[in-house]
Amino acid sequence: MDADVITFEASRSDLTILDVLQENNFRTEVGPGVYDIHSPCVLTQGEIQAALEKMLEKIPAEKLWVNPDCGLKTRGERETKPSLENLVRTAKAMRD
Repeated sequence: MDADVITFEASRSDLTILDVLQENNFRTEVGPGVYDIHSPCVLTQGEIQAALEKMLEKIPAEKLWVNPDCGLKTRGERETKPSLENLVRTAKAMRD
């Protein structure tokens, strides 16, 4: 596959896809989904940070892209906007 970054659903599978990628020497940058977009909850910064820390155990920080799972069409603005704001705040805080 000729791609710089690949994003995929990962929150529902407990990040098991990351093990498969490691086993197969996957070299491109990756963006596993941080939260399950099928859930109507608003994710806290703590929940997002916990997910990112788990990802960083398997992916070098310079290869990790932070994003929600596969699209947001199943969610309304009331939960999507605060979740994305928390996602951005958490990523910025962890980069600092």
